[in-house]
Amino acid sequence: MANKTKLTDRRYVVPFVLITLLFFLWGFARAILDVLNKHFQDELHISITQSSLIQVTTYLGYFLMAIPAGLFITRYGYRRGVVFGLTLFGLGALAFIPGSTFAAFLAALFVIGCGLTFLETAANPYVTELGPADTASSRLNLSQTFNGMGCFMATLLVGGFLFSEDGGHADASVPYAIMGVVVLLIALVFTRVPLPEISGQKDSLADAPAAGGKVTIGGLLRNRWFLFGLLALLSYEVAEISINSYFVNFVTGTGWMSKLDASRVVSLALVIFMVGRFLGSWIMRSVKAEKMLLACAVGTVACMVLTMLNLGTLSLVALIANYLFEAIMFPTIFSMAVSGLSAAEKKRAASLLMMTPIGGCGFLLMGLLADHVNPFLPFIIPLAGFAVVTAYSWSVVRKNVKQ
Repeated sequence: MANKTKLTDRRYVVPFVLITLLFFLWGFARAILDVLNKHFQDELHISITQSSLIQVTTYLGYFLMAIPAGLFITRYGYRRGVVFGLTLFGLGALAFIPGSTFAAFLAALFVIGCGLTFLETAANPYVTELGPADTASSRLNLSQTFNGMGCFMATLLVGGFLFSEDGGHADASVPYAIMGVVVLLIALVFTRVPLPEISGQKDSLADAPAAGGKVTIGGLLRNRWFLFGLLALLSYEVAEISINSYFVNFVTGTGWMSKLDASRVVSLALVIFMVGRFLGSWIMRSVKAEKMLLACAVGTVACMVLTMLNLGTLSLVALIANYLFEAIMFPTIFSMAVSGLSAAEKKRAASLLMMTPIGGCGFLLMGLLADHVNPFLPFIIPLAGFAVVTAYSWSVVRKNVKQ
């Protein structure tokens, strides 16, 4: 059992609250994609595979911008990285207003993806620094709870708007225009709010580079535990984003419910996801993070198997239950992957870890399977991703037992 320690220091409460607000914003922006897929399929008469370009384009922004974002934040600091990311995010959202073609919408989503990369590259490692190292996973899970809240609000509000019961043709640019204005106003606030730069000492990890030594990507990738954590996080992103993106298509394609009901059910699932992160943050103040991760990883594998077996209501329940088990995975894997790194190394490591949302392109494979095989087989993609997370958590548990 881990000793119970305080979540953060009093001097970091205000920065912690402000940065946590960002988690809500990018959760909202990413979750809109989960209902936008089905909306564009119906409005533009495209297939699931074609609509998956929404995820591909957005998360390509993460992949291409992650390392530049890390370099920017290393040079100019967390606050400027946040302001720049919010500005890109807001401008990309406003670009939906003049958009009239699928290609124009994809270009706007790419800009949004680039902006979100700056936000996540800055916020995730920053939260791990705002308090004791022992509660880094718990602290990041608490912040990520608000990410889940943003996801829930997005699917509930935007899904209700796009899939109205009157069957009208909703304009997707409306929610993006509102979001763009709000985000730019928040960017203005952050230009006036100082965020303390933290240059703490690295944790005790034998193979971490000496403090003051040059931090290189090659050096980080030679750290076997960071590399395994990077692979596990990529695998989780493949699974989590693919499931979210496919959810509405799956439950409507099987004839289980309408589009509007589907958006409400996925909102319920995201509430469960948010609760899971809150509970995980609380439990991990007493239970070691790697043990919690292992238990949840086994749960996700079981849920995916039950979903694939086409057991009717049981498969739907398993799919929704998966959101509870996967809830703690991103922040827990992230904090475990950067454990033992210095503050400077964490900034560079974060840029590599924030390339992993490119795993959202896994939805393209799910779309291909759904269009050409059956609605259930595509879940083999997230099943494989959760299997890798299980292997990672098991390895970390064994490593820590031997020490």
